[in-house]
Amino acid sequence: MEEAPDTGSSARAERKALEKAQIQQRESERRILRLVGRVLKKPEAERSEEEAAVLLLHRDTAEELGRRRSRRDGLRRKQEEVFDDAEVLKSKVQQLAAAVRQASHLVVYTGAGISTAASIPDYRGPNGVWTQLQKGQAVSSSDLSQAEPTLTHMCIRMLHEEKLVKHVVSQNCDGLHLRSGLRRHALSELHGNMFIEVCTSCSPVREYVRLFDVTERTSLHRHATGRSCSCCGAELRDTIVHFGERGSLEQPLNWEGAVEAARRADVILCLGSSLKVLKKYSCLWSMNRPVSKRPKLYIVNLQWTPKDDLAVLKIHGRCDDVMRRLMEELNLQIPAYDRTKDPIFSLATPLKPEELHSHTRELIAPPRGQDRSSADLGVQMKEAPHVQGGWFGRGYGKGRRKRKKAE
Repeated sequence: MEEAPDTGSSARAERKALEKAQIQQRESERRILRLVGRVLKKPEAERSEEEAAVLLLHRDTAEELGRRRSRRDGLRRKQEEVFDDAEVLKSKVQQLAAAVRQASHLVVYTGAGISTAASIPDYRGPNGVWTQLQKGQAVSSSDLSQAEPTLTHMCIRMLHEEKLVKHVVSQNCDGLHLRSGLRRHALSELHGNMFIEVCTSCSPVREYVRLFDVTERTSLHRHATGRSCSCCGAELRDTIVHFGERGSLEQPLNWEGAVEAARRADVILCLGSSLKVLKKYSCLWSMNRPVSKRPKLYIVNLQWTPKDDLAVLKIHGRCDDVMRRLMEELNLQIPAYDRTKDPIFSLATPLKPEELHSHTRELIAPPRGQDRSSADLGVQMKEAPHVQGGWFGRGYGKGRRKRKKAE
């Protein structure tokens, strides 16, 4: 009686042969890529006949490498900072001033670029958080409690007081718009505020403003701050909206105010934002309207943004420089930041006695003559380390882990 063929062994052998062939194919493709890549690096005049023949033989590979190089060059150009010269900048600011005067409903969108003057790092600039992590570099520490509203923050507040700006939509979590004295009803902090924690068990949601960064223990999908509501005892949470999350809090996000402002806007001024996140919020751009009926867009940013082609005017300059010139054109005085009038001190809620040591973050120092006791404000631990804000979130930690693994 004949033995039945071993179909299992045959199938395994075929599978292994196929896998081996695939590995050899990939190795061959990699060798060709390296070979063609070396040839393309040479100037055309310096290539030998053999090298020219290699490019001719592997034309598809050469074209693909050419496309890759073009994409890399394009991305590199988008990351470069461009500065308008003095005369061009002056002319552009004059155009912006005319638009501000004529606007009936001007809305300002702000990003991390307006806070770099306060020594708070941005994300995508040459020294930004994501830029450094992509290069495998460590992110420098910064003491966020020492930051104060910048000239741009104070200009925006004055423009609102003069009724030239109707609403401010910010991606920033640093709380500097609030500390500048900008009215809260005119502000939407779409990604939260590092000084605010809330009780979502209370109705309406109960808010607690602190004089320290409340995000020490929080991260993506983990928002509990370790403190509890003084009214109902429920756990407090921060207000930060991390990458990959959808914010649902009414305040300080104020999406209702942002959407209504965008609906009524006839001019939008974007300051210091790459717009790579904001562009995804279609409700802020009136994209459902005909082009002729959309708000006129003005952008102030040193780098490329995905909205540049839609802008009436793109100004390549630092936000503080542009806003200083704008205020001169409008004949408006720039108010100086006055710590004694910082709203955060009047808004701040004291910690409960048992929570005085619930954080290690530096406190915002109260102005002289208005010192409040440590029992009122909450005590930070001695020699507290200078640390990054927890609102840099999971992306920051994830980048560090990747870098360590690579090492």
